[in-house]
Amino acid sequence: MALPQLSVIIPVLNEAANLPPLLTDLRAQQDIRLEIIVVDGGSMDATGEVAARYGVTLLSSPPGRGRQMNAGVAVASGGLLLFLHADSRLTDVLMLRQACDFMEQAESLAGNQMVAGHFSLRFCRNVPGHDLAFSFLEQKSRLNRPNTTNGDQGFLLRRNFFTELGGFDEALPFLEDQKLAERIRTLGSWVTLPGCLETSARRFEVEGLYRCYLRMGIIMALHSVGVSTSFAQVRTLYAPQHETVRLLLWPYFALIWSMMRHELTLWGSVRSWFLVGRFSRQNFWQIFLFMDVVLRSWLGVGHYPVLRFYDRWLGPFISFSFFDAFYGGLVFVWIMGVLAPWFWLVEWCDRRGVDMAA
Repeated sequence: MALPQLSVIIPVLNEAANLPPLLTDLRAQQDIRLEIIVVDGGSMDATGEVAARYGVTLLSSPPGRGRQMNAGVAVASGGLLLFLHADSRLTDVLMLRQACDFMEQAESLAGNQMVAGHFSLRFCRNVPGHDLAFSFLEQKSRLNRPNTTNGDQGFLLRRNFFTELGGFDEALPFLEDQKLAERIRTLGSWVTLPGCLETSARRFEVEGLYRCYLRMGIIMALHSVGVSTSFAQVRTLYAPQHETVRLLLWPYFALIWSMMRHELTLWGSVRSWFLVGRFSRQNFWQIFLFMDVVLRSWLGVGHYPVLRFYDRWLGPFISFSFFDAFYGGLVFVWIMGVLAPWFWLVEWCDRRGVDMAA
């Protein structure tokens, strides 16, 4: 029997409701030999029975997406690996064939440089509203800039490149995708694959879009600073998908205050906020992309004049590191002086059933 051209690895935890549509999409793929590996992190629902019904390879692993995906690679036999989340949907029966062909072309153009691919996203929503914000997130998924590539977009890469990268980090139940994405950016390059991958907006809809996005920003900023000790506490604050509820943000701000007082002390805190300022400066371009999204009806699809203005003129002007202290101070005042008190008040009122609009 011929070896599969592509091994698809799907980490799952209580995904019996979301797994069937994805497996149906994968079974419908044409002109490609697939090996489908579902790695269960200890589901309490019928996830295992669903996987068995579709005849895929089913593995058991301790929970944690990074650990589960590494376990899937260990048994995979394909030379190309594709990592997908269980709530993903494929939008064309030739999507994976075309993605593999595109990868070969990109690798040929890259020469000796390793290449990895990801898809652009389209969010499947059950709750109306926030159209502009979701459009911004979808536009951002098409780019290949630092901190814009995550597991929702699907990771496609050669097995030997994955091995060279050292696999997924297993230290935490989250951030494994961003860590691998940035290592890929350092050792190789990213390409945006043809086709669009649909993904569920369920976490945004349950936790709250802006709260969820702010939480991601806090976690990524802490990660960029290298304050690794904090994640032992954050681990308990980031719920698995099936346990998500309305997101409370005050515990994250309380964690930052605790870190500043007990771990970082004064000079460590000053240095950390300086690095947060650098992280903010490096991501300042996102504001200009958002402007392009706002103007999309006038600009048309695929045009980013405001972002190009930032890249050509403003970005180089503000790229000097002495600006980072200024940005860090602004971010500190905004985060700890405005947002932290606000969410403490809002969540205090919520706990006591106080209507702030009354």
